[in-house]
Amino acid sequence: MNAPFIDHRLMDGRAVQARILADVRAQVEAAARPLGKLISISIGESPGVAAYVRNQERGAAKAGIPFEQQLWPHDLTQEECKRRIVALNDSSDVLGIILQRPVPAHINVRSLQSAIHPLKDVEGMNPASIGNIVYSDIALAPCTAAASVELIRETGLQLKGLEVVMIGHSEIVGKPAAFMLMAEGATVTVCHHMTRSVAMHSRRADVVVVAVGKPRLIGPEMIKPGAAVIDIGINQITEPDGTVRIVGDVDTDKVLEVAGWITPVPGGVGPVTVAMLMRNSIVAYQRQLAAGWLG
Repeated sequence: MNAPFIDHRLMDGRAVQARILADVRAQVEAAARPLGKLISISIGESPGVAAYVRNQERGAAKAGIPFEQQLWPHDLTQEECKRRIVALNDSSDVLGIILQRPVPAHINVRSLQSAIHPLKDVEGMNPASIGNIVYSDIALAPCTAAASVELIRETGLQLKGLEVVMIGHSEIVGKPAAFMLMAEGATVTVCHHMTRSVAMHSRRADVVVVAVGKPRLIGPEMIKPGAAVIDIGINQITEPDGTVRIVGDVDTDKVLEVAGWITPVPGGVGPVTVAMLMRNSIVAYQRQLAAGWLG
């Protein structure tokens, strides 16, 4: 029987995740003292959030990190949410805090992210954590941004001098990813909804990273032959035959004709994002130990 054809241009995020989680687990097992728990906070119930939490819980189990989910009432006040987060900050049994999004409309998510102590901010979402990236301290960066950089490394391309076009400039992905890549010596162009010709920029890039939330926005005419394409988008669409699919911001099948590497959706950036969360957790442990928090 012939072996199934594997297109090696499609990057396997699950394989990258497995390697990172194995490395984190080795560090956990060698740690000077047991790690505290990762606390996942969901405010109100959401099926989409529940799926993220399950993936994070599985990743934590593979890394050997204790994980606890807390489901807070949807009508909890901002003040009570902040009080609970401060209590978690003060608990020596808590390694890190994960605030799941979205949150109810009456909750100011940025304020709650700011309440998470930077040394327990395993998501890299505290403004202080994001600000550190400007100074090239990228050890506790936002997980999806870090995953995109990790996948670029996976191609074997030299980051120094690499021409990268970032399409999308959100605070949690586009901007931090751009700063992380600049910290590695890449030349980064950031495109957004006011950019006059995205294709003019993307066609000259060695790497295109896209995170805008528009299904199949990026076609083959926008990609330089042999370039790497990192697709962060997650979109649910209904095909003409009624089939519901999850697709990225890239028209993967068509872009495969020209790209040297491309991340599939699903199975690309998503699994690596979970791995980055666990890598951030061991960094948080090391920094808490160095700060004298753990005795």
